[in-house]
Amino acid sequence: MLTSVDTELIRVLADPLRMQIVTLLAQETLCTTHLVEETGARQTNLSNHLRVLREAGVVETEPCGRFIYYRLRPDVIASLAGQFAELAETARATAAADTKRACP
Repeated sequence: MLTSVDTELIRVLADPLRMQIVTLLAQETLCTTHLVEETGARQTNLSNHLRVLREAGVVETEPCGRFIYYRLRPDVIASLAGQFAELAETARATAAADTKRACP
């Protein structure tokens, strides 16, 4: 059965800087200082984007001394990918059956 795609998560990931952060965190766990260096974004701007990602459940934090490291939660990304895969499969089946609603 088709589930609805998580539109809030899509909205969160639609921002180019947040997507860049997610891409970087897919490769390694990083602190804010590393992310500032990699993205060129200002620390306050980056912190706001990390807060949004954390609240959406996309990243998790790990305190390490006076730094906070961020790690991507791959299960969240995999879940979204699964929703899109299910949507694509439904579209394939619909196209193969040539299903269309008649106009009144």
